[in-house]
Amino acid sequence: MAIRVSTPKLLVRTLHQFVRPLTSSSQPSPTTLQPLDVAENSITNTTSNASILDLNDAEKLFSSVPTPKLLRSSIILHMTAINPIVDFGTWLMKSKLMETFLLRDVIVKTIKHTFFEHFVAGESAEEAGLTVWRLFESGLRGMLDYGLEYADDNESCDRNLEGFFQTVESTTALPPSSVSFIVVKLTAICPMNLLKRVSDLLRWQHKHPSFHLPWKLNTLPIFSDFSPFYYTLEKPEPLTPEEEEDLQFAHQRLLILCQKCAEANVPLAIDAEYTWIQPAIDYLTYSSAIIHNKDKYPIVFGTIQAYLKDSKERLCQAVEAAEKMGVSVGIKLVRGAYLSSETQLATSMGFNSPIHKSIWETHECYNECASFLLEKLVNGSGGVVIATHNVESGKLAAAKARDLGIGMENQQVQFAQLYGMSEGLTFGLRNAGFVVSKYLPFGPVDMIIPYLLRRAEENRGVLSTSTLDRLLMRKELKRRLKASIF
Repeated sequence: MAIRVSTPKLLVRTLHQFVRPLTSSSQPSPTTLQPLDVAENSITNTTSNASILDLNDAEKLFSSVPTPKLLRSSIILHMTAINPIVDFGTWLMKSKLMETFLLRDVIVKTIKHTFFEHFVAGESAEEAGLTVWRLFESGLRGMLDYGLEYADDNESCDRNLEGFFQTVESTTALPPSSVSFIVVKLTAICPMNLLKRVSDLLRWQHKHPSFHLPWKLNTLPIFSDFSPFYYTLEKPEPLTPEEEEDLQFAHQRLLILCQKCAEANVPLAIDAEYTWIQPAIDYLTYSSAIIHNKDKYPIVFGTIQAYLKDSKERLCQAVEAAEKMGVSVGIKLVRGAYLSSETQLATSMGFNSPIHKSIWETHECYNECASFLLEKLVNGSGGVVIATHNVESGKLAAAKARDLGIGMENQQVQFAQLYGMSEGLTFGLRNAGFVVSKYLPFGPVDMIIPYLLRRAEENRGVLSTSTLDRLLMRKELKRRLKASIF
């Protein structure tokens, strides 16, 4: 049965008890972030960072992983590092063969027993729960993500919302604190076309402050001077009454989900998506955070993608505006997963990519953002998830937390990696005493295919994020083989 949310008029009355319309004057001016002190936190300073994380002892790192699982993981990661295999698998999952009943069944079963089982926690909340149990027994937590991404209308949004409710409910049967977050993509509970329309209007208002948006509620800054405004080159039409109603429905879905998470004492992390709809996602995220994040530990977490040129300035502005409003900010810091599509779209429109020109600029931006967030936590409220597969970023953040006196048991700081990726870093951080979570997408195989395509792209090639894992797993498997023989 689909969830039917209450009427827009009721929503408007409820929201305006907590928030007020945003005026252009409420946006603070940009503030420059202070970079990491290279002399003290250099990635080449192995003495300082090595004392925090030990990623050389493969036996200790993989002590909680059974040999069959370790062998299987090693095989999968080696397969995803071979470009022809990735290219063929990507073509296969996108091809018309998936529309042929018999072939589709064979393809889906093959995917399920290989890449799916490695990168995905299961097909249902129950299967994902078993994965959470296994992780918790090995000293890790789980971020549950019911892998829905796109909805076309209110009916499908309501249906998806029910799935997220069931995910929240499933946490009650799991050990306390074993689930660190419920994760949602707003495209699952708000139609993408509407997110695009709202993003266009927000961009236009930022460039033309006198442009009035009667539906706009109090939020945090969502743009900087470096944001990609080329998506909106002409003045957009105002939202129609039907679109305003749909926006109110979408916001209420998110608020209800936030409330469910608050009642279950599990924070909600809202994923970042494509830049052409991200302004609307940030608007809805921050508007909800203003309502729910009143205590030291935030309920609503937004996501910053450090591969974007505007990410540092947007992060700094949002955090400092929240401080002035007495709002506790929750941020999940990632690098970003839409590099190819973002660059292709910008190029097709005749503009430069919104993504940093080099991977080194992205690394620098990520590390500066992490440093900024950790410094803000020292004497204040809020929360940060350092979600990274980059070993040096993990070492830097761990060292920074130690230098700032942030205890490893501090629940305001967590590290996270995707399920099936960066296992060496995950176990190294766990062994060092930090709170570490694995991002656990779950759902039917065909629904998870977009996620699998992104993971395959991330792991391709010898310089991929899985390189260290492949080396460490081979080392440990050889050790175990020798031990069993001799």
